[in-house]
Amino acid sequence: MEDLLQSVWLDNTVGSYLISLGLILFFWLFRHLASRLTALLVARFFTHKNDKERKHLFRSLVAEPIERFLTILVIILALDRLHYPEAFEVSFFHISLRRSIESIAAIALIISFIWLCNRIIRYAAELLKEKAGETPDRSDDQLVVFFRDFLKVISWITGLLLILKFAFGYNVSNLLTSLSIVGAALALAFRESLENLIASFIIFFDKPFTTGDVVKVESVTGTVDKIGLRSTRIRTTDKTYTTVPNKKMVDNIVDNQSLRSERNVLNKVEFDTSADIVALEAFISDIDNMLTQLEHVNDWHVFLADAGGQASVVQVEYFVSMQLNAKQFFKLRQQVNIDILRLGQQHGLKFASGQEIRILNESAPETKPTRDIV
Repeated sequence: MEDLLQSVWLDNTVGSYLISLGLILFFWLFRHLASRLTALLVARFFTHKNDKERKHLFRSLVAEPIERFLTILVIILALDRLHYPEAFEVSFFHISLRRSIESIAAIALIISFIWLCNRIIRYAAELLKEKAGETPDRSDDQLVVFFRDFLKVISWITGLLLILKFAFGYNVSNLLTSLSIVGAALALAFRESLENLIASFIIFFDKPFTTGDVVKVESVTGTVDKIGLRSTRIRTTDKTYTTVPNKKMVDNIVDNQSLRSERNVLNKVEFDTSADIVALEAFISDIDNMLTQLEHVNDWHVFLADAGGQASVVQVEYFVSMQLNAKQFFKLRQQVNIDILRLGQQHGLKFASGQEIRILNESAPETKPTRDIV
């Protein structure tokens, strides 16, 4: 038996083959247990001892990448005990088979390690997002998502450099020097993308809007769904999904409708020029009294804005409390409009012929418009 174990086959003893194979089979049988124990040990650095939910989340995210990384690492270490057979010293296109196998092993190990790092970044982002959710400032939530994606990109770029270094033998320092020259040319070619990236940082630190805000930029009005590295995604009032480059969100005038303190409604009521002045005065007084009795109207102005010409214009402007939701707000507007029509008829006032009722800057019911003009 000892002679069999000491016999040499392909430049290695049979015993060496059995030891390497035994290490691989042993780990393969207990890989699930090993990965979960490792994940549990690592989780202690990120969670409290009694925080079972976070430990479960950590294991669910990290256990599989740890298992993949440890499996590849054990296989590489086990096979590294063996001498590379001279019979396999062949080359393809001036690249030896041994070098190809080593490169493949290095690539697999680096990719599994970067995958593990990305899962840890994702777990850390979940913890930070949970803490950010406890604060009223919604910008913290999006900031966590932004830096999560940013760190993932950095990790994969680092992984690519490690592959070039250890799998293909490139000198990374010389490569970075070359890339700096190429990067200058690429910066000119992809100037717009870089501008959008810089604009994303401006949005996060200047905070003109955050996720969940209702904004209007150019002809797009909707709720900010996500602020990415290149663009901002907006769910419009028509339920469509619009992507706006971050540069436009910074360079253009953005109307953040979620930051308004009150809703402003402006009614312009046009009467025929033959309207009696006493009736107009009584009409204005009654409208003023009517607005006084409305609970959620905070301030108002009723006056004769224009006289003569084609019509006598009474301007009714009032400000509505933000405590009302969209349905209640529209119901209040309807009540005011009906009262205006009723009081006009009671005072015998004739509306100007050809009068148009216009509604400007009005959003869908689920949004909160900044200014409504009737």
